[in-house]
Amino acid sequence: MSVQANGKTPPQAFSKCPFVTRSDFQDGCVALLDPLVPHFTPGSSRVKIGTSTTRFDEGAAQIEGFARPLWGLGALLAGGYEYSEAERWRQGIINGTDPEHPEFWGEIEDLDQRMVEMCPIGFALAVAPDELWNPLTDKQKDNVAKWLGSINEREMPNTNWLWFRVFANLGLRKNGAAYSLKRIEADMDHLDTFHVGGGWSNDGPKSHHQMDYYSGSFAIQFLQLLYSKLAGDFDPERAERYRNRAKEFAKDFVHYFDKDGRAIPFGRSVTYRFAMAGFWGAVAFADVELPAPLTWGVVKGLLLRNFRWWATQEDIFNSDGTLTLGYCYANMYLTENYNSPGSPYWCCLSFTPLALPESHPFWAAAEEPYPGAALPEIAVLGYPKHIVIHRGGHAFLLSSGQACHYPLKATQAKYGKFAYSSSFGYSVPTGGYQLEQHAPDSMLAISEDGGEIWQTRRLALNARIEQRGDSPVLISEWKPWSDVTIETYLLPPSEETGNWHIRAHRISTSRNILTSEGAFAIYGCSSHNGRILGLFKDDSSSEGTLEDSQRALTVSSAGAVGIVELQPGISRAGKVVLADPNSNIIHGRTLLPSLAATIDAGKQFWFTTAVFALPAGEEGWQDVWRSKWEKQPQVPSWLQEMVVSKA
Repeated sequence: MSVQANGKTPPQAFSKCPFVTRSDFQDGCVALLDPLVPHFTPGSSRVKIGTSTTRFDEGAAQIEGFARPLWGLGALLAGGYEYSEAERWRQGIINGTDPEHPEFWGEIEDLDQRMVEMCPIGFALAVAPDELWNPLTDKQKDNVAKWLGSINEREMPNTNWLWFRVFANLGLRKNGAAYSLKRIEADMDHLDTFHVGGGWSNDGPKSHHQMDYYSGSFAIQFLQLLYSKLAGDFDPERAERYRNRAKEFAKDFVHYFDKDGRAIPFGRSVTYRFAMAGFWGAVAFADVELPAPLTWGVVKGLLLRNFRWWATQEDIFNSDGTLTLGYCYANMYLTENYNSPGSPYWCCLSFTPLALPESHPFWAAAEEPYPGAALPEIAVLGYPKHIVIHRGGHAFLLSSGQACHYPLKATQAKYGKFAYSSSFGYSVPTGGYQLEQHAPDSMLAISEDGGEIWQTRRLALNARIEQRGDSPVLISEWKPWSDVTIETYLLPPSEETGNWHIRAHRISTSRNILTSEGAFAIYGCSSHNGRILGLFKDDSSSEGTLEDSQRALTVSSAGAVGIVELQPGISRAGKVVLADPNSNIIHGRTLLPSLAATIDAGKQFWFTTAVFALPAGEEGWQDVWRSKWEKQPQVPSWLQEMVVSKA
């Protein structure tokens, strides 16, 4: 049977958008809004999309479904588009803020999820008052002002959440309603303490090093840019400071995108999908001209290519056109405890350029390709402690030192891996039993019970980037147990072997341990019949797996991924792990090339690992993967000397 005989998810209107022009972008926004209409409650104050639950109440979850699309609707209306269903959202705001209406959103409590949704509501009121504020009666306006203003008396988390209170007040201020300038100024002063340099802000107190997409597109940089536009008249000094921060940040952030438009998934909340590119839209909204080579045409391309790539991911939709929880397909293993069925609509913040006229330089510029020729193939990003690589047809990053500031589901997978790839994504555990459930791609997993329970890196200690020879190296330590210490060195690919990166691990243990180190996880099914790939039948096979002493490899329609131990005297068995279904965020069925070894108590041991990755997509990759796979990298002399001297 050919896999072409299998059915496919019917493409939704969003997936049919070419995302080239402003009109296309408007159509894409409407394609996300229209499917929500049947899910409104009778009073239009809530949208119920699915049945999964969250750590907060169901009312707040359905308010998410109502409010988050306002990022897109507000920009759409601000740009002059006449959307026939906009009345539903206006009526929802009226009823949701009316204490006498059955669908009243409720009084705000400390740490209330409803405060998050005040942010898109405040933005929409600020940019589209003619549709969402001016038609209201005086009493209705008073209700809205009182409900939004109640956030000023409540406790909020010491994180990016403080921005939501700022925007609730900005929405009121823009419409002449009562608001708290004192609260805006106090929150802004505190939010500024999160900034560490180069435009990068930590997501919360500096006791934890967390600089993920919340530092950029999801919240901090994005909202700083919107603030610089909406509050520039009364806070010009801070607005200018934010514009300058954006110029610095953009020089780093561009490295997180590949030439096809994909962002490198890293950290939490990646179910927000194309919100990852929202920074580029905010740059346009705030009229910030970036330094070369980030012209308006380049900025436009970064945003629109990201949308075009997502348009090819048809499994992100339910059959009714609403978004699923997940990344490239519906996947609850990925989600956080705050992800309701309406959560993914935070992605609508990427539609902010719709507020701009056709004549704006962003829309008027001709789209330009990814500026790879003008950027280094290897970029050292000191603030997030990332080394980002665009080499060998692959865009990925090496990471050590980041961690979430609270107990997050699958936190070790979202922050603790050695590498994160735009082509292969990352995997999350589906359970806590055996290697298949842990799915430790780009990790060194350790077991003390023969392979039932595995420890993987969560906290990387003393993480730092050093220059060794002609290459940057990311160095860190971690301790799966108090008497086991692992020192890890992450090296980007050399120019000669651009599809390989090296990881070296110095392991000291006082207990017997079993180890398994994974490469990237890769789609693991045959393009002929859709079944899980087996061993290569012969040298002419175009797809299959390889397992032998010191090596493991998988080649599929997604590309080629492998792993090798470079030290000839070290015994590590190659094994291709059949990871649990739905563990990987891009492909639901993946294989994980891995190396397994045991270490006896009292030993100090070095592993010198080379990881191979060649994504599909480059023309002719099927003809060159073998030669690239056989050309293994050389261990740098400084590393070889260290291995010998510290053995």
